[in-house]
Amino acid sequence: MKHIPRKRFGQHFLADRGIIEDIVQAINPLPGQVMVEIGPGLAALTQPLVERLGRLIVIELDRDLALRLRSHSQLEVIESDVLKVNFEHVAQAQGAAKLRVVGNLPYNISTPILFHLLEFVDVIEDQHFMLQKEVIDRMVAKPATSDYGRLSVMLQWRYAMENVLFVPPESFDPPPRVNSAVVRMVPRVDPAAVNVKRLSEIVQVAFSQRRKLLRHTLGRWLEEKQMGGTFDVQRRAEEVPVEEYIALALRA
Repeated sequence: MKHIPRKRFGQHFLADRGIIEDIVQAINPLPGQVMVEIGPGLAALTQPLVERLGRLIVIELDRDLALRLRSHSQLEVIESDVLKVNFEHVAQAQGAAKLRVVGNLPYNISTPILFHLLEFVDVIEDQHFMLQKEVIDRMVAKPATSDYGRLSVMLQWRYAMENVLFVPPESFDPPPRVNSAVVRMVPRVDPAAVNVKRLSEIVQVAFSQRRKLLRHTLGRWLEEKQMGGTFDVQRRAEEVPVEEYIALALRA
């Protein structure tokens, strides 16, 4: 019985075999590695992954799809909203020090998923995700560019990231209205030990009015916290490198 894609889950199923093979090559799954796939859907990526790994953990919210996936003896199915999954518990249950995480993320909640995974970065070896290309452009953006923003800073603090593959709309069924891409995210070995909530607050204030100079936004916030110091507020938020935001958070 054909599965009808559900809009409320943001379902667009990968169907291009050539693109699937390119993604698998980029991931490079090896036998015995503990891997978690988010949103396996109709198992287009799942099948070639499990063939190389031997077994695979999948997280699927759609109960009809989860039921289908359970028929695969090499799959361990977690039927859940990924935002409720504790990846540290998953790693512990597998007896694994680190997890590899992959997936074609629902575009309507991709950013919340990325921030959720940030909480479990210590048990993650790497991540490969298919996302809206526009989102990946923001993730990997350099300072002083229009794409550079809160997402860039918060993720670049913790990951080295690379846009590894362009995926056109016709690669999916049904085709989305946007271009897609695949990003590789590798946790940094020795990141600055900042308070995540404080860094997030600083970055959110800074980019709240990105066209204005920082003296109107972050400058006032720093004065309230008595943290003025030598930080240059005669710039716009997009002109400040990740390292400077981290340095501020370390002072806070």
